This record gives sequence, structure tokens and C-alpha cells, in this order.
Amino acid sequence: MSVIYDRVALIGLGLIAGSMSLAMRQAGLAGEVVGYARSAETRQTALEIGLVDRIAETAAEAVRDADLVVLAVPVGAMGEIAAEIAPHLKAGATVTDVGSVKQAVIEAVAPHIPENVHFIPGHPLAGTEHSGPRAGFASLFSNRWWLLTPTEGADVSEVERLAGLIRGIGANVETMDAAHHDTVLAVTSHTPHLIAYTMVGVADHIKRVTESEVIKYSAAGFRDFTRIAASDPTMWRDVFLQNKDAVLDILGRFAEELFVLQRAIRMGDGQHLHDYFTRTRAIRRGIIEAGQDTAAPDFGRSATPATPAAAAGSTPAAE
Repeated sequence: MSVIYDRVALIGLGLIAGSMSLAMRQAGLAGEVVGYARSAETRQTALEIGLVDRIAETAAEAVRDADLVVLAVPVGAMGEIAAEIAPHLKAGATVTDVGSVKQAVIEAVAPHIPENVHFIPGHPLAGTEHSGPRAGFASLFSNRWWLLTPTEGADVSEVERLAGLIRGIGANVETMDAAHHDTVLAVTSHTPHLIAYTMVGVADHIKRVTESEVIKYSAAGFRDFTRIAASDPTMWRDVFLQNKDAVLDILGRFAEELFVLQRAIRMGDGQHLHDYFTRTRAIRRGIIEAGQDTAAPDFGRSATPATPAAAAGSTPAAE
């Protein structure tokens, strides 16, 4: 493939940014990838493992002369970073992000973006429970969806240019309204994560009563809850606070469904339970048929690499 952006600046060097760097460089889509992270330890690690072509000591240095700037920090920090880099952005550059919430990011970032710079918010629906610069791998985005939520008046040609880069690293691209994105993700990602955190919290409480039995006899369902609940706490704290309206709405709907199931169990209504589980089972089959997961007993997750060196062939858990 040919170079799409001569210089790409990654602000934040965790799982997503690291995987982007590895994938872009592998596909030859970026002339140079410059990385920056607030933590000196993270910058040093990224340098040691060759995660990017060059490490910058400040965000301003990283974005200087960059054609594409990717904000890969927790959504609660997006506005602060945008304000910090704004005076140093190159005219005609594109700024995007990888945050799991879009309306709040647009509200925080857009006011700082100069008029001669393109802002195209985005969100890759890919991830694992691992974090940090060693967590990335080039195949993370393979056949995953990457949602773009261009703001009103966005340059169509620049949106397509960014989409071309994203397709080049293996992802499928779709555009949608930011508010719609936040509602969809509240259903498919945010609320399930909150439920997982809650269930693991319940188990932690019970563990104190049953000593080690909850851990010792963990079944597959609970183990998958713990995998989800092992995700980065700072990132998920910010997601829930920044998308609280949509999450609270879906939580309310979840509580209503849970009440109906509670009643069916209490009343011994086996037919209702069977019909309900039959309908929900079909959703799982649809996800597999769409290529967004595998039917393998371990969901393909045991092979998820924890370092950039371990590579392709894994099927990462969706964010």
C-alpha cells in the first residue's frame, strides 16, 4: 500500500495507539509515526520495544508538522490535550480520536481545533483487557468496525482519506451521528461492562464469606465477566461519566427486563424463560455469522498476545 499520511502523531501509547502504529507501519500507510505519552516510563518502554518511529517528550513536539493526530487518551482528558496541542497543529492536518464516547469528546475537543484543521471523531470497536504500550498488536483491528462521527461541515475528502487509512489496517468503516453512536455503544459495550464490574464486585463480596471458592470454582461465564472487568479502570470511569445519560437509560431498561425474568423464575414460568433464552441465543449466532467473534470454546481469546512481538491470528475481545 502507499503512504496516506506522511507523519502521524499518536497522543497516548496504550493498546489502541500501539496497535495502530504497528498496523500502519506494517502496511506502509504512514511515512513516520511519532508517539507521546505523559508517563516517562511509558515513553521509555515504547522506545525500547520500537513501538513507534520516534518518541516526543511533549505533546506539542509530537504534533508539530503531523498530517494526522490521533488522540488516544481517556475521554476525560481529551479536552485538556486538545487545548495543549491546538497552537502547534499544522494547517490542513486532521485530528481524530479513539474514544468510546463521541458527544462528550466533540464538546470537549472541537472548541480547541483551529479552523484550518479537520476534526473527525472516531471509535474503533476493538480491544482486549490488556493495556499499556506492550499490549498492542498489528491484527487488533482485523475485520472489526471503526465508527467515524464527522461533525457538521466536515470535509468529505478528508473523512474518506482517514477511512482509507482505517481500512488499510484491516478495519471496516462506517459513519454515524454522534448521539446515535453513544446510544448504540451504551447497549453493546458500556452497560455490559458495568454489569461485568458489578457481578465481579458481588463475587468479591461473597468470596470473603466462602473463602476462596468463588475463585477456585469459577465457571466460564464468570471468567468472561472477570476478563471484561479487568479493563483499564481510568478509561471506563471516564466512559461512564461522559456517557451517563445513555448508560442510565439502558440500565433502566435492563432493570425492567431483569424484573420480568425474576418474576418468571419465582412463578416457575419455564416457558417464558425458554422463549426468552431462545430469542437471545439468536443474537449470539448473528455475531458469529457477522465475523465479529468465533464459536471456538475459548472464543479465541486465550491466544490474545500481550506484547507487540506476539502477533497475528488472535481474535481480541470487543471493547
